[in-house]
Amino acid sequence: MNARIAFCVTLLGFVALQPASVDAQAVRREAAMRAQAAPTAAPDRAIRRDVPLTNAIRRAFDAGTRDFTGRPGPDYWQLGTDYTIEASLAPGTQTITGSETIEVHNTSPNEMTQIVLRLDHNLFRATVPRGSSVPAETTDGMVVTRISVDSQNVDLNAAPRGRGRGNQGPPRLAASGLDQTVARISLATPIAAGATATLEVEWHTKLPGGDTGRGHRMTQRWEDHLFQPTQWFPRVAKFDDLRGWDTSVYLGPAEFFNNFGRFDVRIDVPAGWIVSGTGVLQNPEEVLTATDRERLAGALDSDAITTIVGEDEVGPGRSTADGDRLEWHFVADQVNDFAWATAENFIWQVTRATIPGKGPVPIHMVYLPERASLFEGAGEITRHALEFYSELWAPYPFPQLTLQDGPSAGMEYPMVINSNRGAADHEAAHQWWPMMVGTNETWYGWMDEGFNQYMNILSGADRRGEEPNLDGRGQSYGNISGDETEPPMMWAANYGGPMYGFQTYRKTPLMLSMLGGIVGDEAVQDAISEYTDVWAFKHPSPWDFVFFMNEELGQDLSWFWYYWLWSTDSVDGSIQDVEVQGTETIVTVHQDGQMPSPVVLEVQFAADGPALRSMPNAQIVDDVTAIVTWPVDVWFGGSKTFEAELDFGSRRIEQITLDPHGRFPDRDPSDNVWTNR
Repeated sequence: MNARIAFCVTLLGFVALQPASVDAQAVRREAAMRAQAAPTAAPDRAIRRDVPLTNAIRRAFDAGTRDFTGRPGPDYWQLGTDYTIEASLAPGTQTITGSETIEVHNTSPNEMTQIVLRLDHNLFRATVPRGSSVPAETTDGMVVTRISVDSQNVDLNAAPRGRGRGNQGPPRLAASGLDQTVARISLATPIAAGATATLEVEWHTKLPGGDTGRGHRMTQRWEDHLFQPTQWFPRVAKFDDLRGWDTSVYLGPAEFFNNFGRFDVRIDVPAGWIVSGTGVLQNPEEVLTATDRERLAGALDSDAITTIVGEDEVGPGRSTADGDRLEWHFVADQVNDFAWATAENFIWQVTRATIPGKGPVPIHMVYLPERASLFEGAGEITRHALEFYSELWAPYPFPQLTLQDGPSAGMEYPMVINSNRGAADHEAAHQWWPMMVGTNETWYGWMDEGFNQYMNILSGADRRGEEPNLDGRGQSYGNISGDETEPPMMWAANYGGPMYGFQTYRKTPLMLSMLGGIVGDEAVQDAISEYTDVWAFKHPSPWDFVFFMNEELGQDLSWFWYYWLWSTDSVDGSIQDVEVQGTETIVTVHQDGQMPSPVVLEVQFAADGPALRSMPNAQIVDDVTAIVTWPVDVWFGGSKTFEAELDFGSRRIEQITLDPHGRFPDRDPSDNVWTNR
């Protein structure tokens, strides 16, 4: 009884104290808010001046496969995979049935105890994880019916082994995850370093179609008369010196990271159906009419558009050779994928691009008659792209390029762009990355899509007969910096979230705009051209790119790369004060953000007055304008303010503008201008 009374008294006392406790918390919160709102002296900032190194890149440095020059190390290696594929399309069931042989060349210094397969068409199953993409149709996905390794059949139905003691047992040849986008084959006998294994796979897959697909590659046919297969066959996953097997699941939006190799592909379709795809057609005399072959023979004689198969040439014996079914044979060397398209009534046209040091290469276009207006001008846009980018970066390396009509009108593969004129320039640019420079789009989409967006700006200006203008782009990032949904560019693009498009596509041109503001746009482009040449048909990482650029530009720009790639910080510069002392003018520049930048001031003078006195860090633009620059080093001491001293003599200064070309991220450029009133 006494214990109960004591408890009640204690409880009543606790309740009685509540109002006072709540009031005290409110007072403390209000005081904290007032303290935050009150103006305070800006704290110093610590400028990070190195590039973060992950365990993966450290291992590569230790192994000698990569180094701080940004070039391939003396012991660089990459897996090779050569494919021989036979595939047959059944339009009635919308199904491809295929068999393939893959030669897996283990060029690594380590033995392989497993092979990882990519089965991207399993994204169309109902029970797999996916991102924002929505398949047009739920299918059975990639149905694998047989696998063998070096003629030994793989157990496709092996029960998974537990992790406990006694459950391991001897190695066995078995597959797991065949209903997912990433599958594994455990090997009873490892593939020795330097050895080659032969993998055989039999499979079938239905191509999804319908009106409900959302996202690229989610719709791969129009009913039963046009098919646009992509990522359509089992592929060996990427295996490299950084992480070993790449086991990132395919979620839909992010794209791919594949091995280079040779493709020998035979595609069986009904006669009358035109097939286009990666590689060079090996048997035109078996699948084309004599008229087709004659027209093709003269297609490279001029820039004119040559029609190989017209709208009224449909069916066996007219669009193709006669017969019931025909087998189209393509071969492609040194490519990282194979894509194709086919339709019963494609119009087929050809023009050319003239590549420096190589000569003319054909540009094929295949499209449906009712969509002809979408392809008007597409040949000319693509020609300009191939020729312009060949001069900008490196000569186009492949023997042909094909524009393919279909439901996914904005996607790229080696020698193939699924596009009409709308995205022709952008998709053609992808032939440099990742088709030539094999970047990892799944992790670092900015090295692919971002570089592409940058070069599209240059190409578009050239096509219009203008000088490219990158001003303002770097500064514009200040309006985005601080958005909580923005992932840093080094966050894996596969998990980019709602700002995947900005992180992967749009931020890189802003970054390279700022870089051009530091070293000059031409220097940036020359360095990327050299990078393209050095890493052609290899697989650079972000660290290779940034260290290569440091070497090529002759500056340690690690601070720059850190803030753009590993952070979402901005510069936020402003002019705080201007003080005139005789002939000297002291400009107090403030940077409120964590990212530093050089101090660039544009000084505008009165039209009349004494001649301008020279300054060692100034460029006299004209009689009334000078650009004065201080390097980023002025911030490395930690201060957020810098006093820029101007001494051009006694000519009156009318206006001073900080970052006049808009290259450095700034959320409020209105405080960058001082006017002498």
